[in-house]
Amino acid sequence: MSIRITGTIERRDIGIGAWALVSEEGVAYEILKGADTSLLKTGQKAIITGNIRKDVMTIAMIGPALEVQSFEIIGSD
Repeated sequence: MSIRITGTIERRDIGIGAWALVSEEGVAYEILKGADTSLLKTGQKAIITGNIRKDVMTIAMIGPALEVQSFEIIGSD
């Protein structure tokens, strides 16, 4: 099932590091590897369409694993 989330990109210093999207509601989603590098900039605001993957585990475990299908940059902090 595809979802659409608006939030801010953050780099989390857990283990080797992880990227997260923190939604406007304060929920952190871990962005899975393979996401476009133009998305992965701390403080960048984006709307991401993707899938929550319940069949994978991550080392960081900072929130639901989000597989990015598409995104739109809407600004930065």
